[in-house]
Amino acid sequence: MTRASLDKQPHEVAAMFDDVAAKYDLTNDVLSLGQARLWRKAVARAVGARPGEKVLDLAAGTGTSSMPFVVDGAYVVPCDFSVGMLREGKKRNPWMPLTAGDATRLPFADGVFDAVTISFGLRNVQDTGAALREMLRVTRPGGRVVICEFSTPTWAPFRTVYTEYLMRALPPVARAVSSSPDAYVYLAESIRAWPDQPALAGLLQEAGWSKVAWRNLTGGVVALHRGTKAAG
Repeated sequence: MTRASLDKQPHEVAAMFDDVAAKYDLTNDVLSLGQARLWRKAVARAVGARPGEKVLDLAAGTGTSSMPFVVDGAYVVPCDFSVGMLREGKKRNPWMPLTAGDATRLPFADGVFDAVTISFGLRNVQDTGAALREMLRVTRPGGRVVICEFSTPTWAPFRTVYTEYLMRALPPVARAVSSSPDAYVYLAESIRAWPDQPALAGLLQEAGWSKVAWRNLTGGVVALHRGTKAAG
């Protein structure tokens, strides 16, 4: 396998996720020290899906992140560009409308979704601005976006410890629990290179989203960014 580099060639990133699909959810639980489940719950609350609403869940992987929206009664479309991830998801939940798609060129019509969300996937997209504009395009006027992504811890001493964990502890742990530890070396590097909270908020505004705000989770290890598509 070619280890994806930070210039994020789509075929390299897709191949990397294909390779880790089978154990991806388990590995995330281990590496996040169990926080991944809490983050998923926070995303579900922020999206606030109502019965009958259409929700697009980007970078959905195996569909684990989509389940809370199903429970809330929404019609959810899990979308990912890793066919390996989607195959794994189809094995687990054959009824889910898992869809292959590139976040920068979404295979959906304009204004069809009430909410669009992406968790821990925007970082892996080649063109962040193009993805944010595509999310805006497929969202109905008055609809919303929720982005959950690794971010910059707010407390400086903890930020140093966290960075050391990412670069030193994460790869050996990944070797113990993952079928493809190189993928997690890439993930650690991509987290370090990702914009902080105000910078991502700025990108959302540049893409055309309004009422942009964010909330830190786990001391800023993760941030939830929200925005609204202007009505009319």
